[in-house]
Amino acid sequence: MFFFQKHAFNSKLFDQTTFYGQLFGDLKSCKSEVIIESPFISTSRMRYFYSIFEDMIARKIAIHIVTRDPSDYDTEFMRDQATNEILKCNEFGIHLILKTDHHHRKLIILDRKILWEGSLNILSFSNSQEIMRRIEDKETTVEMINFLKLEHLFFKR
Repeated sequence: MFFFQKHAFNSKLFDQTTFYGQLFGDLKSCKSEVIIESPFISTSRMRYFYSIFEDMIARKIAIHIVTRDPSDYDTEFMRDQATNEILKCNEFGIHLILKTDHHHRKLIILDRKILWEGSLNILSFSNSQEIMRRIEDKETTVEMINFLKLEHLFFKR
């Protein structure tokens, strides 16, 4: 017999029209580190992130991005765009992990206490109906870190 302990946490749903406003506020309030997993990365979406990333780097906040390797993109146009954005992120000092295994997770972890998860391609969204859930709960966020085995890849000790 299994017994489950109910764990209450603060959760709120967002769509493609409300997500970025809240996310950018979270990034501006971030204190130590952020992981962004977004399978695709595009110039049109990244232009919204660079000023925030510059500020975060100036505040000594570690930024980690997990995205697909450009060689895994379907078109030359998207491969070129992704390559350019990845090079720009490298210039900023952003830690990148490039995946070639059809990476498709979309999530953000901030300061080990806020977890965003859902269907929206965070670094390439342009025009589709999406959903993202914001969970503000350290226990749930750490559960995701452990489930995805991210501890040794990203987080400072």
